[in-house]
Amino acid sequence: MPLGLRGKKKAAKSKETARLVEGERSGVREGVPGPPAPARRLVFHAQLAHGSATGRVEEFSSIQELYAKIAGVFEIEPSEILFCTLNTPRIDMAKLLGGQLGLEDFIFAHVKGIKKEVNVYKSEDSLGLTITDNGVGYAFIKRIKDGSTIDSVKTICVGDHIECINGENIVGWRHFEVAKKLKELKKEELFTLQLIEPKKAFEIGPRSKAGKTSTEKIGTSRGTLRLRSKGPATVEELPSEAKAKAIEKVDDLLELYMGIRDIDLATTMFEAGKDKSNPDEFAVALDETLGDFAFPDEFVFDVWGAIGDVKQGR
Repeated sequence: MPLGLRGKKKAAKSKETARLVEGERSGVREGVPGPPAPARRLVFHAQLAHGSATGRVEEFSSIQELYAKIAGVFEIEPSEILFCTLNTPRIDMAKLLGGQLGLEDFIFAHVKGIKKEVNVYKSEDSLGLTITDNGVGYAFIKRIKDGSTIDSVKTICVGDHIECINGENIVGWRHFEVAKKLKELKKEELFTLQLIEPKKAFEIGPRSKAGKTSTEKIGTSRGTLRLRSKGPATVEELPSEAKAKAIEKVDDLLELYMGIRDIDLATTMFEAGKDKSNPDEFAVALDETLGDFAFPDEFVFDVWGAIGDVKQGR
């Protein structure tokens, strides 16, 4: 073989080897795609609502997993947590944690406090209660209507967990099951509620010495973490103004037809119908995802109308 050609081959091989070494140093070979970017690590800050140090929670996909993480940080049992609020330690049902969590939200966990037993005389068909639940078996009072039967019983408060009705333990029931049970109680008779109120702080004062307070972050998040009962949690963009209004309208319809308010249920219904082309497809989707509710046809049509308004830009 001519020497010149051998030299050129050696030089070419030397350059190729140099490129290979450089590629190995940088972690990327020529013509070979690099490794995928690491998944975004989501870390949230939390406190016990009655007062505690600040903890960090991460790697959860559901409410149940979140409660377990919070319990681990503060060395309590997950069953001690009644519910969580976002960006405020107060018992503010407008800030209640449901199936969505803003990426910059600060979590406050409300734990079990004083137990109490209350006798109530059902003077009207409606007690004036709105019930919700924490997604892991605890139903509690979300709203009390002014001037209602329950409003006259001052020991019953928003945030109280309903543990028993007339001695029957209802832990593990969904909120609509509890609402149905209360509705079926006979009029003009006494009934007994065993309640657990959230633990209260002994004093009001600054909750943290360093940095801005968590409440100053409200509205700054650019996305939400969508928690799911099955499968991994997903990060989603914040809903558009029209979508948010539609979900709020569905929540109003839930209260009108079903006697409950549940923004997460309203969101689930909206998501079930946003890609459907007619109310029949929407009704089928509702049966598949929320068949236990047995929604009346009039309610389904009204919800479909709210979703249609968003689709048509109204």
